[in-house]
Amino acid sequence: MRETGASQPPGDTDLENIAIIGAGLIGRAWAMVFARAGHAVKLWDSAPGAVDNALALIQEGLAEYRSFGLMSEAPAVVAARITGAPTLAAALEGTKYVQENTSEREDVKRQVFSDLDALAAPDCILASSTSTIETSRFAGHVPGRHRCLVAHPVNPPHVIPVVELSPAPFTDPQVVERARVLHERAGQVPIIVRKEIEGFILNRLQAALLQESWRLVDEGYVSVEDLDKCIRDGLGLRWAFMGPFETIDLNAPGGVTDYAKRYGPKMQGMMRGVTYRPWDDELAGRIEAERRDLMPQSEHAAREAWRDRRLMALIAHKRDQDKKHR
Repeated sequence: MRETGASQPPGDTDLENIAIIGAGLIGRAWAMVFARAGHAVKLWDSAPGAVDNALALIQEGLAEYRSFGLMSEAPAVVAARITGAPTLAAALEGTKYVQENTSEREDVKRQVFSDLDALAAPDCILASSTSTIETSRFAGHVPGRHRCLVAHPVNPPHVIPVVELSPAPFTDPQVVERARVLHERAGQVPIIVRKEIEGFILNRLQAALLQESWRLVDEGYVSVEDLDKCIRDGLGLRWAFMGPFETIDLNAPGGVTDYAKRYGPKMQGMMRGVTYRPWDDELAGRIEAERRDLMPQSEHAAREAWRDRRLMALIAHKRDQDKKHR
């Protein structure tokens, strides 16, 4: 089993040059992912000062990642592989893979991919971090659409390794495979979305759980805090190292078919006829109020940092356990 964030051997001739377009939270996380794997990374953002700010934050992020034993190289060595580019054209020069992280708007991405397609070398893969927009909606108009796809990460990408590769019907299968190998070698866990679907896979799974969570709180079955406990101290413990299909396979003596016979009708019955109300201001306000009682807004940033540290500790634990049980 591969180690998350494992570095490539120095001097590996297969390493591609990477361009990161957009230097916000997701962009700088991607820069860390690829630099940790030994890639030369060029970072560009249209906003003045954004790249310099990102480079400083990347130094801090790499140091924290190293403190959990998740990276063998010194942070300064990894950070040195990331440089700012003065223009989009300079960022794309000599690049074999682009990870775009601009505004989550279809019109913006259509223009960005027009620019990327015009400037990037013909064999350069063009990938978007979008979490909601299918490839065919933002890249169908460009001449080089065959080399475009979505590479949707989970926030924060430099800690959580899953990346959803979602091509359009027009995307070259060889491009998808090249992207899969690139991400896998960089320590990510790529999955392939076989057909385009709104929200891809992870977001749809999350949406199903969130819809039922909001309904259960709205209709008075459970508090916000207790619902979170059900996931944090219940389902989430299993899901930290098993998916839902492996979970049910192990929860019935005869495996999946046995589970389906035992529990399928009951599970389908309990969800039959369920409808979900919009997350309107009234409902969101009630849930917000419960959350603010548990955590004041002034502590939000600190809690985000706490989340990332807990995730790094969990990744380190899982890596250690994987080594022991190989």
